[in-house]
Amino acid sequence: MAITADKRGYVAGKYAIELDGIMAGWVGSVEGGHATSDVVQEKLGPDHIIHKHLAGVKYEDISVSCGTGMSKGFYEWLKASFDHNYQRKSGAIIAADFNYKEHSRLTWHHGLITEIGFPALDAGSKDAAKMTIKISPEYTRQTTSTGGPSIAGGKYALGKMEQKKWLPSNFRIKIDGTDCSKVNKIEAITVKQKVVEHAVGEMRDYEKEPAHLEIPNLVVTLAESHCKEFYDWHKEFVIDGKNDDGKERGGSLEYLTPDLTTVLFTINFKHLGIFKLTPEKVEAGSENIRRVKAEMYCEDLDFKYGGGAAFA
Repeated sequence: MAITADKRGYVAGKYAIELDGIMAGWVGSVEGGHATSDVVQEKLGPDHIIHKHLAGVKYEDISVSCGTGMSKGFYEWLKASFDHNYQRKSGAIIAADFNYKEHSRLTWHHGLITEIGFPALDAGSKDAAKMTIKISPEYTRQTTSTGGPSIAGGKYALGKMEQKKWLPSNFRIKIDGTDCSKVNKIEAITVKQKVVEHAVGEMRDYEKEPAHLEIPNLVVTLAESHCKEFYDWHKEFVIDGKNDDGKERGGSLEYLTPDLTTVLFTINFKHLGIFKLTPEKVEAGSENIRRVKAEMYCEDLDFKYGGGAAFA
């Protein structure tokens, strides 16, 4: 048989995501979502052989990295998690070649968002910013379709999507009662959704139920010359012990386009409480700007998308 008659290998250079059968955008990277199982070892028997068998099937979380070029439906799904209005969605990860021809598809069913990660921010960074989303499916199925149809047509073609540039250096943070104009770094913000399995005896694929959100601390670094209000808050809140709900503060973080005119995303912080304020280590003779790191707990937050959505 001629070599040309064999199937050729291919490179999956593009990845797209579908939600409930609707295109939600192109993503930078994808991993996980595959079926696996634990190996159980039985007790040693009279034959002196340790026999093994599989436990129930389980499915890995799907991890997706993306920028701003996603659909409004995708961001609405994220927003619903922040609003404690958890939504199950079925969808698919489509792998395509550089000509946008579909080659394989990982379909998931009844997925819940388990993690939303926003990148660390640094005023001196020039790298592209990405957010990371993790989806916990009840079950998945993998299919291949070598030489499949193109998925780049219509309004979902890359040339027609209004994807805005997103850099970790373009942000604006506000905290009530403090001067944040000299904040130059903000640590990554990762919100986690706890999910519990609802085991049903006659079902091989377990149902999953949302539990609660884990809200991370807000950690910022700023010049010591502009942190007097942080020191005053820390003294009152930590040292003097005046830390009831009335002394907690609100705030917001805006992710901006490079021209600083369009707000891509906004995170609003509720009930911030400072608990640690530490100057960075410096050495005698150093010419670095003296900076201070402030750490604050946060009870709740919400998410808004503005210019981040590329299409409806």
